[in-house]
Amino acid sequence: MSVYELDKTFEKINFKDTPLPKGDYEFCSFNNCDFSETDLFSVSFMECQFVNCNFSLTKFGRTSFKDVKFNDCKLMGLHFENCNPFGLSFRFEDCQILHSSFYQQNIAKTLFKNCRIIETDFSDTNLSYVAFDNNDLSGSVFSGSILERTDFRTAKYFSIDLSKNKVKKAKFSAHNLVGLLDNYDLEIDS
Repeated sequence: MSVYELDKTFEKINFKDTPLPKGDYEFCSFNNCDFSETDLFSVSFMECQFVNCNFSLTKFGRTSFKDVKFNDCKLMGLHFENCNPFGLSFRFEDCQILHSSFYQQNIAKTLFKNCRIIETDFSDTNLSYVAFDNNDLSGSVFSGSILERTDFRTAKYFSIDLSKNKVKKAKFSAHNLVGLLDNYDLEIDS
């Protein structure tokens, strides 16, 4: 049995102890909730917002995120490649995205703002028109990625092999170009 929730606010709920019922959630807000190690199989979130939530090791399986906002959330060990690709769209602000994967997803036009995106896999991912606005991308993987018109101007600590990615019209600033030269083992003075 699935539920339909519209414009509801969920506050300080530990969904590991009280599982979120499967169903559709539209225009809902989740504040200070803990989704760690929960299974969100076939749950659909449309125009929802998550504020200060913990998504450590949350399981996605055909989970839908459409126009969803994550603010000040911890997202660790997540496999976004298991999400429903239809209409997949979200934005992340002031989040920690750690050891996660967007492998082969189309997340064009996503905004990542003021995030720590550490050791996250963007292999074979469509990142066209994505803005990495003031993000730490340490250890994140870009291989076979579509980075056309992607904005890296304020991003830092990324490493991108230009020969293994599509980077047409991607935007960089002079101070972060070193991230494009890592695979050449050069010594660059600042």
